[in-house]
Amino acid sequence: MTLHDTLHDPDEAPGRDGLHIVVAGGGVAGLTAALALHAAGYDRVTVVEAARRSRPVGAGLNIMPNAVRELDALGLLDRLEAGALRTRELRYYHRSGGLISREPRGLGAGYRWPQLSVHRARLQQVLADAVRERLGTAAVVAGVRVSGVESAPGGRPRVQLEHRDGATRGRASLEPDVLIGADGIRSAVRAALNPDEGAPPWNGMIVWRGVSRMPARSVGGFMLIAGDDRQKAVVYPMTAPTGPDREVLVNWALAMPADADHAGMLGDWNRQVPVETFLRHYEGWEFDGVCVPEVLRAADAAYAYPMVDREPLERWTHGRTTLIGDAAHAMYPIGSNGATQSIVDARALAHAMAVHRDPDTALAAYEAARRPAMTELQRANRRLGPEVVINLAHERAPHGFTDVHDVIPAAELAAVAARYAATGAFDPDTVNQGSPYAVHPLGASS
Repeated sequence: MTLHDTLHDPDEAPGRDGLHIVVAGGGVAGLTAALALHAAGYDRVTVVEAARRSRPVGAGLNIMPNAVRELDALGLLDRLEAGALRTRELRYYHRSGGLISREPRGLGAGYRWPQLSVHRARLQQVLADAVRERLGTAAVVAGVRVSGVESAPGGRPRVQLEHRDGATRGRASLEPDVLIGADGIRSAVRAALNPDEGAPPWNGMIVWRGVSRMPARSVGGFMLIAGDDRQKAVVYPMTAPTGPDREVLVNWALAMPADADHAGMLGDWNRQVPVETFLRHYEGWEFDGVCVPEVLRAADAAYAYPMVDREPLERWTHGRTTLIGDAAHAMYPIGSNGATQSIVDARALAHAMAVHRDPDTALAAYEAARRPAMTELQRANRRLGPEVVINLAHERAPHGFTDVHDVIPAAELAAVAARYAATGAFDPDTVNQGSPYAVHPLGASS
């Protein structure tokens, strides 16, 4: 079988306005885009994914209410919640153990939709299953990567694809009506559009991530972010208790400046390391009964990553090729906005495609609506977003405190959280207005 045989033939499948759309990347952004486009009336959508097979990889995600709202609009909320946990509270701590702030989340914060903690693999499985159910099993082509993109006459993209290995071999060239680059921080589509950009810049921080299975009583019912001006820890449960031991899956992520042993990290993005490599840096970290070293010792595996992002782009769209998710605006893992904004991007793009019949006009409208806000969010995350309160507390009381309000006034704490929520348009008032991306079956905006 040739690679060409595995791809949708644009002349054989029906679809809205006859358009054929190729999505590069079968992660959260790409799969959500396929579902959102299908809901907007586009049936000729092909998702190409470089991985040869779906694997239960990755760690936890927090999906904010603005993105949960969009998944609900796609009819996925019940299925997703079956393997996720509603995040009800977020707590910030100084490394000394002092509580900086506690904030209700999701429904408890006045949103109409919950905030969800979920394993990345669970979210991707829900999305992939829905794509295959709604668009057919041939809609997702695995083991195929984009090797080049150029402009064909009329602005259509000419996409070079190649199969990695297996029974299907060879290379193929497609000229879809629209190409969506949803292929992550090391996007081949972005690289083709910006050939001089180079590798993602590293800020010198190392991130360790993993998942542990523990008794629910050992991790509490809240999400915690703790640390000082140099190192931090994030810990939260992401499933409801199961089994006789009432165990839960716990996501954790740690960050601190890299030392000489990590000088080569940029060449290895998913390196498994022993927990003992970094455990000593977090001995004694305990917050309202959650013992960070205990969580780390319960991990099945630990992985090391460089903390990188992308410089904001002046444009996402070239002809009929555009970017979404991390390919467009990869940002530091702060504020639970990576997967969240990828989901919102996908819905915004599909909405623009439904409202504007001309693809060029649609892609321009999508970019105008999303790029300025995401550029500001990228910059806000470089300023540490809402986690800046930990740095403030350490700067003003490096040895700890009894009452945080002696260190940071309540009004200042509230202003930090409100400013960040407004930057990303995920404050309750905005989110509760309902999805701005709903369309009627015929494509008219609701």
